[in-house]
Amino acid sequence: MATRKGLSVGGKGPDSDTGSGRLNAIHVTGFLALLGAGTAVAQQDGAPGAGSPDPEVEEVVVSGTRIAHTGYDAPTPVSVLGGTDIAAAAPENLADFVNTLPSISNSTTAANSTVSLSGGGAGINALNLRSLGVSRTLVLLDGRRSVGSTDSGAIDINTFPQALVQRVEVVNGGASAAYGSDAVSGVVNFILNKDFEGFEFTAEYGETTYGDGENRKFTATAGLSLMDDRLHVLFNAEYSDTPGIPTVPRDWNKTGFFQIDNPYYTPTNGQPERYIGHGIGPSQVTPGGLITSGSLRGTYFGLIDPATGEATVHQLVYGDVSGPWMIGGDWQYTLSNYEGTTSLLPAAEREGYFTRVGFDITPDIELFGQLSFNRNDSRNWYMQPANIGDVTIQADNAFLPQSIRDALAEAGETSFRMGTTNAGMPVSGAHNTREVLRYVLGAIGELELFDEFWTWEAYYQKGVSKPHEELFATWNNERVALATDAVFAPDGSIVCRSTLTDPDNGCVPLNRIGIGGMTQEALDYIFTDGQPARDQEITQEVAALNFSGDLLDMPAGPVSAAFGFEWRKEAIDGYVDPRYNSGWLYGNYQANRGSYTVRELFTEFAIPLTDSLDINLAGRATDYSTSGSVQTWKFGATFSPVDDIKFRGTVSRDIRAANLGELFQAGTSRSNSVIVNGQPDAFFLNISGNPNVKPEIADNWSVGAVFTPDFLPDLSLAVDYYDIRIKDAIGTLHQQQVVDLCYIQNVQQQCDNIITSVVNGVEQIDTILVSPFNFAKHRSRGMDIEASYTVPLDNWFANAGDLSLRGMFTHYIENTVDTGIGLPLKTAGTNGAYAADFGPPSWLYRLSAFYAVDRWAFSVVGRGVSSGRYNDNSFIECSSNCPPSTPEAITINRNHIDGAFYVDTSISYAFDLGRFQDAAEVQFSVYNLLNKDPVLVANGPSGRSTPAFPQVTRDYYDVLGRTFRLSLRLQF
Repeated sequence: MATRKGLSVGGKGPDSDTGSGRLNAIHVTGFLALLGAGTAVAQQDGAPGAGSPDPEVEEVVVSGTRIAHTGYDAPTPVSVLGGTDIAAAAPENLADFVNTLPSISNSTTAANSTVSLSGGGAGINALNLRSLGVSRTLVLLDGRRSVGSTDSGAIDINTFPQALVQRVEVVNGGASAAYGSDAVSGVVNFILNKDFEGFEFTAEYGETTYGDGENRKFTATAGLSLMDDRLHVLFNAEYSDTPGIPTVPRDWNKTGFFQIDNPYYTPTNGQPERYIGHGIGPSQVTPGGLITSGSLRGTYFGLIDPATGEATVHQLVYGDVSGPWMIGGDWQYTLSNYEGTTSLLPAAEREGYFTRVGFDITPDIELFGQLSFNRNDSRNWYMQPANIGDVTIQADNAFLPQSIRDALAEAGETSFRMGTTNAGMPVSGAHNTREVLRYVLGAIGELELFDEFWTWEAYYQKGVSKPHEELFATWNNERVALATDAVFAPDGSIVCRSTLTDPDNGCVPLNRIGIGGMTQEALDYIFTDGQPARDQEITQEVAALNFSGDLLDMPAGPVSAAFGFEWRKEAIDGYVDPRYNSGWLYGNYQANRGSYTVRELFTEFAIPLTDSLDINLAGRATDYSTSGSVQTWKFGATFSPVDDIKFRGTVSRDIRAANLGELFQAGTSRSNSVIVNGQPDAFFLNISGNPNVKPEIADNWSVGAVFTPDFLPDLSLAVDYYDIRIKDAIGTLHQQQVVDLCYIQNVQQQCDNIITSVVNGVEQIDTILVSPFNFAKHRSRGMDIEASYTVPLDNWFANAGDLSLRGMFTHYIENTVDTGIGLPLKTAGTNGAYAADFGPPSWLYRLSAFYAVDRWAFSVVGRGVSSGRYNDNSFIECSSNCPPSTPEAITINRNHIDGAFYVDTSISYAFDLGRFQDAAEVQFSVYNLLNKDPVLVANGPSGRSTPAFPQVTRDYYDVLGRTFRLSLRLQF
């Protein structure tokens, strides 16, 4: 049978399971990690992913400081997901599971990062604590940093050995003084079971009730101790394959539900300026092309008639038109080749390998080496390429039906504008491959200092991430323009107009007039000159020396301390073939190059002033090669006037320095569209770094209480309030914000960031320039509530075991961004989707129940999100008699989004294999048991890709439907 070594109590042993982070210890009882926020109770599991616990009760270190103490003395709230939680969920990837924690919101996932084609972020799973941004959440593996998977420093959780994760600790509060830069909103620390012995194999399979969304996952773990337990070798391998769902094949996404500028609105008629409703579709595109200008406006091209070789000609039935949208009319047809053409579930193939070797050279010193390699091959389908009324077709185009040529000649028109969703072209997207190599060499031990035993750790680690970012089905703009401009040659054949003067240019005519006329040769011409690609190498080096122990004894207990030194270097380099720098629909990659170094000294003290009052002090001095020196600090305290209640609070100064992308991004261009004066305008967004950006400063405080009543000994309840104020915050403006600030609010500074040109007498946007800057401030306030209770069923039924209950709630009170340009943006209580004013909602919560008896284990989890609004900043809901609409107070007919509650459940059974007792376990899990459809959330009114995406907020609402998962675990 698989066994594991006992963990070191209070982190004092040679291999504390938090690495460099020494966390407060707490006793463990029963099966479940009943983990109050900061009064955490963690479970010991018999194997990395086992659902059956060891019978022994041991202490586990869980807290938000580097100083180890036994008890509930952490002043900073900590939430923990233990081995039982993870095993009961049997997640395909750990990131999606951790995202169910209410304090984690608006994370980057493989599903919602589909839009990040040119930025190279597609396929990433990165965590966002407090909805303050991925870059403000410090993610650690065994208390150590890990190399980022993108230039933004985002840590892809899939690079961690998921089968070895025995618990996840979330420090819900500023922790820069203890852990360094980026811990503005807190820390998420993944703790590995490094002492596992034996062999474990797991096979899992899952799919949705619709027969799609398949996933296959296999893991194998082996641990061996030799030389009288002085040598311990650990190895883990993992493979996961998800073919993905390239479109959105769900009925709930087929109702034409969007947000648009109200076509019935005038400033004086009492109608709302914005309109949300069903039966809405594009007004400027059809699958085979729609004429959007001139005397033939409204004519569209249908299927190509085999008898004539020409497209059939029809007249679009317009609904009530508002810029690129219309209500009613032929809305279903205009959406038919466009709606839901992005991935509902991206495809991903992952493989990972992890090994650790530890050798005790003395009873007090262990040398260790750790090596991991991960490869993630992901494919995201972005959207059906569309042209929103911006294709110019000449009157002599050879593919035009004769009736259209005649009508143009009669009207004296030499060309027209056409909008099309390009039926016959493949859906574009990103195929990204990331390889991450990480190794750690170090030593952990004890020494006698100040007549006390101190724990020390020294290590060097290096991580190398090699992302290869490549697009597919992305056309070259020049080639598309040349191929579209097709004419008759003197011999009657159809050729590109450019071929008449340059016969050897290789251009192949592309028939975009109608449906069914695109040839493979033409598609090869516009797609085959390679596809935009970029190779990057992101490296991170860290060297650290840390000490922790007791300084002296006081009447109430020992004064404990931790101190140390850390050095870190971050660098990025890359290569892009110059032909991919510009001229493409998406991509237009640039090679990012740069590096910076960080040197840090830190110290921390825990002082028991009385039997009921403890204080915690921490300070860190940090020097950046790019921006100079900065200091962070923390003061925390816990006070227990009676045994049943413990009050706690912290005040801290935290920082985040600019990441590699914010400093050194070379200027990546990506295409999109914005709304200008009610009309869509396609453009290129150029994002470049700013080497002069300085670290942002956060003033962070929290106060709370933990209740553990004697009259109900199995109950714990924690309530904490937090307030985070960031000044000199680092950020960029959304492209629609830039346009609105310029064209609506006349902010000249933002007009200077818009490059325009005049085409056919009409001014249009070519490029919008954005780069990071230190804006005014960002404030976030909220409340965490966590309760756990164990019901001892043995009191009523013999050998009935315990029922463990737990509830976790986060109330987001305020999330306000003030750039100092225009109005402050308030997003707390918003459940919107892809707009700039996105989330978090007012409440997120997770309820769980776990029951185990004999060889059976049962779990039920409820996940909930409160109702919210589209915009809490400037929307005024009304349907008639509306006040005048202004940029500061936009009237809208609907400003409400329903909440949702989802139920997940699992059942597992352990059985014997020969002489090995409980060596096998089979588990069946169901997510979204009731197959509840997501709440529709109307996107718009801007964005080229709006109709292509599901009209939901993926961060809060389940989009796959009921999902089944079956797993088999074998342990020896």
